[in-house]
Amino acid sequence: MLHNYLVRKMEVAVLPDAAVLGILKRYPFVPRHPFTRGVSSTVSRRNRNVSFADKRIFKSVHTVFSQNNDDQMFTDVVVDQDGHSGKNEVLGIEDEFMTAKKALSEAQDRQVALEKERDHLLEELARSEAKKQEYIAAILHDKEVAITELEAAKSLFHKNLEESVEEKFSLQSKLVLAKQDAVDLAVQVEKLAEVAFQQATSHILQDAQLRISSAETTAAEAAHQIEKQIKDATEGTISSIVEKSKYAIERALAVAEEAGEHAKEAMETFLDGTSPFTEVASVQVENIKLQGMLSDIESQLMITRNEVARLNIELEHTRQQLKAFEQRAIDAEKALLDLQESRRKTTLQQEEEMKSLLDKVRKDVADKTKAISKAFKTDLKNIKATIEASKEVVLSKDNAYLRRCEALQRSLMASEDALKMWRQRTEMAESLLMKERKLDEEGGDSIYVVNGGRIDLLTDVDSQKWKLLSDGPRRDIPQWMARRIKAVIPKFPPKKTDVAEALASNFRPLELPKADEVWSIAREKPKEGDALVEHVFERETIEKKRKALERALRRKTEKAPEQKILEPGTGTGREIVFQAFNWESWRRQWYQELASKASDLSKCGVTAVWLPPPTESVAPQGYMPSDLYNLNSSYGSVEELKHCIEELHSQDLLVLGDVVLNHRCAHKQSPNGVWNIFGGKLAWGPEAIVCDDPNFQGRGNPSSGDIFHAAPNVDHSQDFVRKDIKEWLNWLRNDIGFDGWRLDFVKGFSGTYVKEYIESSNPAFSIGEYWDSLAYEHGSLCYNQDAHRQRIVNWINATGGTSSAFDITTKGILHSALHNEYWRMIDPQGKPTGVMGWWPSRAVTFLENHDTGSTQGHWPFPRDKLMQGYAYILTHPGTPVIFYDHFYDFGIHDVITELIEARRRAGIHCRSSIKIYHANNEGYVAQVGDSLVMKLGQFDWNPSKENRLEGSWQKFVDRGSDYQVWLRQ
Repeated sequence: MLHNYLVRKMEVAVLPDAAVLGILKRYPFVPRHPFTRGVSSTVSRRNRNVSFADKRIFKSVHTVFSQNNDDQMFTDVVVDQDGHSGKNEVLGIEDEFMTAKKALSEAQDRQVALEKERDHLLEELARSEAKKQEYIAAILHDKEVAITELEAAKSLFHKNLEESVEEKFSLQSKLVLAKQDAVDLAVQVEKLAEVAFQQATSHILQDAQLRISSAETTAAEAAHQIEKQIKDATEGTISSIVEKSKYAIERALAVAEEAGEHAKEAMETFLDGTSPFTEVASVQVENIKLQGMLSDIESQLMITRNEVARLNIELEHTRQQLKAFEQRAIDAEKALLDLQESRRKTTLQQEEEMKSLLDKVRKDVADKTKAISKAFKTDLKNIKATIEASKEVVLSKDNAYLRRCEALQRSLMASEDALKMWRQRTEMAESLLMKERKLDEEGGDSIYVVNGGRIDLLTDVDSQKWKLLSDGPRRDIPQWMARRIKAVIPKFPPKKTDVAEALASNFRPLELPKADEVWSIAREKPKEGDALVEHVFERETIEKKRKALERALRRKTEKAPEQKILEPGTGTGREIVFQAFNWESWRRQWYQELASKASDLSKCGVTAVWLPPPTESVAPQGYMPSDLYNLNSSYGSVEELKHCIEELHSQDLLVLGDVVLNHRCAHKQSPNGVWNIFGGKLAWGPEAIVCDDPNFQGRGNPSSGDIFHAAPNVDHSQDFVRKDIKEWLNWLRNDIGFDGWRLDFVKGFSGTYVKEYIESSNPAFSIGEYWDSLAYEHGSLCYNQDAHRQRIVNWINATGGTSSAFDITTKGILHSALHNEYWRMIDPQGKPTGVMGWWPSRAVTFLENHDTGSTQGHWPFPRDKLMQGYAYILTHPGTPVIFYDHFYDFGIHDVITELIEARRRAGIHCRSSIKIYHANNEGYVAQVGDSLVMKLGQFDWNPSKENRLEGSWQKFVDRGSDYQVWLRQ
């Protein structure tokens, strides 16, 4: 087709000129560069007019666009001139024909490429339409899913709202029932108290009356019996005396009669001449008998008198007993009256206590009611906040979906616009092809070429320009013309010789995104430059807020399992305390060094850290405090202290402060030169010092404990002193961050004050240092140390059990027991011999501290028995303390950590049970709790050898002859 078109052009433009005018003279057109022959884009701006009538030829100017290797554009201006010979024209026809044939084949190739490109564009159009339908379907599906999710969220919201309302009503009903139960309980308590009081009073009164009546009855019976005995004895005695007297008188009369008869007979005999001596002798004999009888009567009378005197004495004694019984009756009656009075007072006191108890119950019920109401309101508020957050989330989701849909619609619209553009270009290409065919058929003069994806039209009727554009000039352009052309060169996009090169070029006119890229807008993560970044971020923020509110609401509604606190004053009962200093720690920036060890302490199983005294002190170690509110000490500044506490808290460690309450150093001297005037915020005077302190002339009350002679002893009986100390302790707790206390030298003041301080400051854990000497005999430790541990227990009792105390008894016993005297570690009741055996929940066991060890060394633990000592205190009840020097300086860091892990796995706490199987010269064996068995010493023993030990056991720690630990499998 292009061949016919070129042939027709040559017939029209060349042959007539040669026939009429002869062969036209042509200037050869020679480009500057050899690749100019490949010119594929030409534009003819003016048509050449040929006039045959007047034999004139108007020169025409052809503008040719080309490109060099440097991508520079230039224009060659060729002016046709007369004077060429026809011979040259004829000779060039053959070359032109070959060139035209070559151009024809290139044009055919271009046409095939265009058709392929058109087919490709049509396929792309079809795929774009399919993708568009898929996008629309996906958008509609997402919209339906979003609507479904919204409906589900709405239904869930309404369901939760209904459940919340129902829960509110149920809570209100429970609250009303609780109030009613509390009132009923109070009424029942009052009735029960009244009945109990009446029963107790009536029982006591009846008992007293019965006792009095029985005493009166007993006294009356005794008096009656005594009177009866006296009466009977008196009557019997008198009657016997009378009878005996009568009998004696009768005998005397009878004897007198006989004497008279004998006298008569004697007279008669005398008269009759008989001898009177015989009669006299008989009379004398009778007289002697009568005298004997009289003496018998007199002796019986004396006996009777003695009996009467004895009976009178018994009567007097009986009267005295009667008086005593009467006095007892009077005393019993008086005691009854006193008992009734005391009972009445006790009753009144009990009534007051019951009233206060009822008031407290009512107050507690009211507080609980308020707390429940407040919690319910808080929960309801959280539910409302959650609902609002859910609404915001749903709204944000709706907005996000809408924005996403809009973005997808914009992307689809852009795709549609691009498709339209491609369709227009395809239609343009088709129309150009159709137009070309039509021109070929009609002999038109419009041609087209591909140039970087554009269709450039050449509408020129002059075949000479086409020949110049397609075949090139016949001679080189002069240098001056090339420089001139280059100076006026316009800048156009680079042209391409074929479709493949045009597709591979960087100068593509339009790069549409692929379907996957378009659809990924809805799924890809936000990044800088995206249109939906702010909305996505907003959605994520709202989602995070909603989740946080849900978690808060879950924490409010669901009660988390609380860690069991075994007894007050001992924390959770599972504390492992670490003394985080020694006697020389003040020489370094200690708070900073300790803060860096917080993570290691937490990983090793420590739960509480005991810090050195924080206050300003005369002695650098901190145990001679002066200004209690000045926390810039030798260990570091107050800021460093707070940072250290924060680091320890970040690792879930309790922080115990070492507080010195027994004594305080003064700032000023009194007029008589005694240091007893305090400064700082607590500006006390001599009235804050006990009066029996021999060195500082205190004006307070006598001390309630031992005197510390190095500093003024504080008088804790003063109200203002206790008030200031409680405020200071609360300041340390709330503002500085301490969780509990280690109380120094508590032997210097009563434990009742400690109880008041602890109840006021409410520490999580408290330890008192009650230092006392053990019992020794001939330089050796006594086996029985009950008196020593009893004194420590007495101090704990004085605190009301609110504080623990260091088990100094156990430390002293271990010093000797671990040297093959393990029999010291069990008392006659089969329990441990220290405070641990009597009150384990208040016993704080330790081996060394800053006083006994470190550079002071007042009572160091045997170095070769340290591991055995820690094996004992870390596997037994009580609260163990680990000393800083041992943990970080003695090379047994891992050994102690291993024992802590064994304690944790076995679940040992301060009140774990203990059963001692063996304690002799060879070793010590005990089971602690249900899951741990340990052995000390060279004793050849394992759980399989113990018949009383049940279960399967696995060895957890094996240190040979020092100690071994088994855990239950």
